[in-house]
Amino acid sequence: MEKTEIIAKAREYISKEKEAHFRKEVEQLLAAEDFKELEDRFYQQLEFGTGGLRGVIGGGYNRMNTFVVKSATQGLAAYVRKASPSKADAGTLAAVIAYDSRHYSREFAEGAALVLAANGIKTYLFSSLRPTPELSFAIRELNADTGIVVTASHNPPKYNGYKAYWNDGSQVIEPHDAGIINEVNAVTEIKEFDKQTALDKGLLKIIDKEIDEPFHAMIRARLFRPALIKEKAKEVKIVYTPLHGTGAMHVEAVLGSLGLDVMTVPEQRDGDGAFPTVDFPNPEEPPALKMAIELGKKTGADVVMATDPDADRFGIAVPRAGEFVLVTGNQLGALLLDYVCLSLQESGKLPAKPAFINSIVTTGMQERVGALYGVKRLECLTGFKWIADLMRKSDEKALPETIVFGTEESYGYLVENEVRDKDGISAAAMTAEMTLYWRSKGKSLLDRLDELYEQCGFWMETGISKYFQGPEGPATMAGILAGFRKNPPKTLGGIPVDYMRDIKLSQTTFPGEPGKTEPVALPKSDVLQFYLKDGTMVSARPSGTEPKIKFYVSGYESVTAGGHAAAETVCKKKLDAIKTELQKVLGA
Repeated sequence: MEKTEIIAKAREYISKEKEAHFRKEVEQLLAAEDFKELEDRFYQQLEFGTGGLRGVIGGGYNRMNTFVVKSATQGLAAYVRKASPSKADAGTLAAVIAYDSRHYSREFAEGAALVLAANGIKTYLFSSLRPTPELSFAIRELNADTGIVVTASHNPPKYNGYKAYWNDGSQVIEPHDAGIINEVNAVTEIKEFDKQTALDKGLLKIIDKEIDEPFHAMIRARLFRPALIKEKAKEVKIVYTPLHGTGAMHVEAVLGSLGLDVMTVPEQRDGDGAFPTVDFPNPEEPPALKMAIELGKKTGADVVMATDPDADRFGIAVPRAGEFVLVTGNQLGALLLDYVCLSLQESGKLPAKPAFINSIVTTGMQERVGALYGVKRLECLTGFKWIADLMRKSDEKALPETIVFGTEESYGYLVENEVRDKDGISAAAMTAEMTLYWRSKGKSLLDRLDELYEQCGFWMETGISKYFQGPEGPATMAGILAGFRKNPPKTLGGIPVDYMRDIKLSQTTFPGEPGKTEPVALPKSDVLQFYLKDGTMVSARPSGTEPKIKFYVSGYESVTAGGHAAAETVCKKKLDAIKTELQKVLGA
């Protein structure tokens, strides 16, 4: 960008931004003539993608700030009104907004609420921090037409974000996502009320316990063995951390009401957007659970639990031989699937055509676990909105199967139908009951996982990712995937490639049979998947929320007389070889 263009855009932004802090940031950069930083803030508009917004907090069009949030909300409001013209005319449109503990989350949420109100959409705004799954629940509970949660999930403290939801409680998908994006890009004027006007007109309503209490009741109602919990609740000790996010209120309330012994890490209990005790507030990252595990060792906990800042992701660690073992998202998904299916089968409530849903990058082990109970696997793209979409289709009888569980590898689980996004609160309650159940059988969760390996083969997963920041980042990532498409590998880690699925091109190709193709029955997405002869799967895709490319490797090894420990050794060697090869591609 030319300096004159940068200066013009910066001055234009200053004239539009009502938040003094963000205006001052840009004014100071102009005064210092820091054109490199200014270019990064203005070379593009922060993109309203299929899931909404996510970016670094700061002044500028390419940052998360009040102007960008209000502009996006104006576009969302315009689309909602066009999608339901009769309700718009009658003045009966409604929205719900929740926000997490991140910097400026409250300001962004309130700013969005006042824009929706000015567009004639009655908006229910939570009085304080609330998790993403409760937002999803509230949309359906209040019969709202749309919803917003202000969060950047598990990203570092400098980020914030904004996710848009539709009336079924799930994140928007086609055609609504494209329609909203078009309206956001067309915004030229933002309508907004001041807070008192919105309240006086009845277009802003503050909510809390009227949603909290039904949300808690729903979670308890989804449990399978309340009698077991009532009898033996004190036999399991739980240590929990919300990682400075939104989860403490609900996890403590629900598990406490069940009589379970829960101790929250005190240093990480309260919401804090600086996340002072962790580098990344993500239960997928082992260091994030360090303090909880230390407390677990001191107290003799049977399970350590963690949720991310908006409490949609959920992770655990379980003791074995004096040390806590981190359970991956793939492993916990397999355990929960096993427990849900087992419990439904034992109670005679397994539906006639049961199915579970997982994403295309989630372990193949789960398909085998489901098969133990006659439960079919349905696959979907990465992102919980696609799991929610299949759940909606099942409800509407557009699918013959009844969905009993949904999961993805990135620590996302859905054990109920009332929420249409991953739910760390419900997963915590179900995991507590599952821990107690296997304890009653003389087993730990790791013991049960070992049994599943013996039945389903040994599975191991690893991930590789690399950030590509700045204006050239998207082109670099696109070039990596284009290279794979132009010259597909015949082997990975020395193992022959059986076939390649290109989700973007909707086709499967076979290296050993040139010219042979098969269709892929999934929505188009920029994902490549390589299925190796030994059952290993390698997937590559750009992140939907961050400037990075991600590789997922899922390895399989059959369990023989040597047991799953021997299979683990073989599997690890294969995955290490594949990882080394992919790191060379990334220049790592």
